[in-house]
Amino acid sequence: MTENAKSEAKDVLCETAGGEAVYCDGTSIVAVLPPGRAVLSTSWLNGGYHEDIRMVFNHHLSEDACRADTLEGGSIDAYLRLIASRHGFDPDQSTGMLTKADMGNAAVATHTFRDLTVTAVVTGGIEGNGGRAGDPASFYEENGDFGDLGGTINTLLLVGASLPPETMTRVVMTATEAKAAVLQELMAPSCYSAGIATGSGTDMIAVVSDRTHPLILTNAGKHAKLGELAARCVKEATREALARQTDLCPANQQNMLVRLERFGIGEEEFWQVACDLPGAPGRECFLSALRERATDPVLVAATAALLHIADEVAWGLLPADAGIQAARSIMVGVTAVQGASQAVQSDGLCDLYQTIPEMWTHFVALCINTYDV
Repeated sequence: MTENAKSEAKDVLCETAGGEAVYCDGTSIVAVLPPGRAVLSTSWLNGGYHEDIRMVFNHHLSEDACRADTLEGGSIDAYLRLIASRHGFDPDQSTGMLTKADMGNAAVATHTFRDLTVTAVVTGGIEGNGGRAGDPASFYEENGDFGDLGGTINTLLLVGASLPPETMTRVVMTATEAKAAVLQELMAPSCYSAGIATGSGTDMIAVVSDRTHPLILTNAGKHAKLGELAARCVKEATREALARQTDLCPANQQNMLVRLERFGIGEEEFWQVACDLPGAPGRECFLSALRERATDPVLVAATAALLHIADEVAWGLLPADAGIQAARSIMVGVTAVQGASQAVQSDGLCDLYQTIPEMWTHFVALCINTYDV
């Protein structure tokens, strides 16, 4: 560390038994590493595998500096070097990540088994560029020019054991699967398709291993304890970070309208359908009833079931006609569960050219017009 280190207030997030110290100064999370550490990172600054890194950081980008061409220094690498220097470290012995997420919303999770301890420090937010692997791309990189850097899940993993390089790459695989599992469990929507997100388009990771530790581990897959602990830490910290940053949590996902967002269906789409149905009410009256209905546990459960059927049809796991028949049966049954005095007639539930989410929108709008307004 150089003498011109920043003197801002620092909140210690965690300290490991091996001597790593992780602190937050408001704009960055910094992990100070003792000698003898190996680091594998996806950073533009000293990315890949290195054995001479003394500092790993995760830095918050302002809204005005979320593109490579707007960063101070004129490039991502130059900007990262500036950040390392401002924290008092040699840029040649530093590596770092960038995100728009608030450093104050970082989450830390630690798990231990016998002599092995793993810690994850995660910041996250995918509301702006969450995507599913294989979604349509938003840019083609030419001459180092590419798109937005914001909306990111950044993961720092500190492993209290000595890992060879190939095992550290396996830690990255396991951590990535764990992150994707959290997003699936939260039904986080992709911003670029009707799919469930598996991450953001700009996620980054850094894995730190203690080469001085007497415990040497060579397997970080799901069958190995190292893989289990790494995945558990990443899942817990990612879930908490997303809840802190954007309120992406189980409680807020218990809403029919939230679940339908990834299919491009919101209040306006419901209202447009309602206008074409018998008994169309006033806009505010309809939307008020829709919002009240949206958190009804039965309707949320039915929405979840129908959208999963739609997903399985899209994935080729169910024939489209079987999916539509099952969807219609669920919709007819919902009126009975809701205690409606007169079931909505099944022959008016759908058009064969409608998708299952469109069928459900038609059905809910019809129910609201018939029973609620």
